[in-house]
Amino acid sequence: MKTTKDQTVAAGHSVDVERRQAMFEGLMGRVAGRFARVEPRRRARSLVLGLLSDLPRNNCWTIAEHAGATTSHGMKHLLGRAKWDAGAVRDDIRTYMVDHLRDEEAGLVVDETGDLKKGTTTVGAQRQYAGTAAGSRTRR
Repeated sequence: MKTTKDQTVAAGHSVDVERRQAMFEGLMGRVAGRFARVEPRRRARSLVLGLLSDLPRNNCWTIAEHAGATTSHGMKHLLGRAKWDAGAVRDDIRTYMVDHLRDEEAGLVVDETGDLKKGTTTVGAQRQYAGTAAGSRTRR
């Protein structure tokens, strides 16, 4: 993706680490009010940092460990039971990105389906349809 300054930014990596950190903090500040309590707000921040990290696997356990937690209960609570408005967070992120891209030709595509699903050790897991991964479609 090209910005108006013709700098290439891909997969969440940027040349300017300080700018990226400031933008991340600004974005988290924008969505902070969407969480009813401070605990899920902090966990959401940890979740995003975990997803942006280079962890070999992104699941509640690995992300919780990355955040310094001893169990995955908090992450599971955030994703399953905590009170927050996911639609409003999505809208806030979209608005933030439009404000910062400032380019009529710019686009943002988020598609996690390009990652091959390879669950062979998880109960009930099988190869699944994975968007752009050719030949990975199974019967639904």
